[in-house]
Amino acid sequence: MRIHYKGYGPILLTLVILLILVLLINLAFPVQSVIHYILYTIVFLFYILCILFFRHPLRAVEVNPINILSAADGHVVVIEEIFEDEYFHEKRIQVSVFMSPFNVHVNWYPISGEILYTKYNKGSHIPAYMPKASKKNERMSIVIEDEHGKSVMMVQIAGIVARRVFTTAIPGSYVFQGEEAGIIKFGSRLDLILPLNADIMVHLGQKVRACETVIARF
Repeated sequence: MRIHYKGYGPILLTLVILLILVLLINLAFPVQSVIHYILYTIVFLFYILCILFFRHPLRAVEVNPINILSAADGHVVVIEEIFEDEYFHEKRIQVSVFMSPFNVHVNWYPISGEILYTKYNKGSHIPAYMPKASKKNERMSIVIEDEHGKSVMMVQIAGIVARRVFTTAIPGSYVFQGEEAGIIKFGSRLDLILPLNADIMVHLGQKVRACETVIARF
């Protein structure tokens, strides 16, 4: 299993903290008991979960300029028409994917094209499944335009557990459909802001898989 390099620090820090916790427990209560073994099991499972947060799977991508692929693993929590007021300043369709603690948290580009715009917005960390998370939470907005002038905004959103958003996007660079776009450390949601005439291919509650599930078609 590959681990994303942005996870090395948090994984090591978590290991140190858990080892110190185990040491303190044993210093305070040196006689081993059933409670000790239960705590050891909890510590072990928590550490495994931390590692799984940062797993970085290889995904085979069938490139198709008509398709807008899911940029994240998870399930669809929002499909609605909005007025996008950060970049496009027009009506668009928003499709949001919520990533649970058990999902892969690496993100991938949904289409190929030029990065026209990036903006980091510092914010709060309310639960990412809530609609207002798109406006209130820490997030990174990225606009990609393909060779036909069709554009998509993807927004990486931190949640109640997630504390950092990282992206590989550089304005002016060209990216490919299915190429890694970054990671949200410990969670939590990704919005795709699509043209009004996009043909939506998913439904609310549907489980989606990055680089494989077609969210919409131009």
